[in-house]
Amino acid sequence: MRIELYPDAKQGLTDLCDRLGMTQVAATSRVIEWFTTQSDIVQAAILGLYPKDIRADVADIILKKMAAEKRKDGRA
Repeated sequence: MRIELYPDAKQGLTDLCDRLGMTQVAATSRVIEWFTTQSDIVQAAILGLYPKDIRADVADIILKKMAAEKRKDGRA
């Protein structure tokens, strides 16, 4: 698989990997593994699929949903 990164993102990834002593493949793999475990609504938010004028509302909804799920899991 190949990915395309803007220069700033490439530099950020390089700096992160240098700081953590990881390969770029390992860091990218971990991010993709985490991303694929997120809900559809979170994935869509990360990908910027919501209109700009509702993004703050979507973020609030996501946070409230996550908090409710955490409370639910804490009671079980």
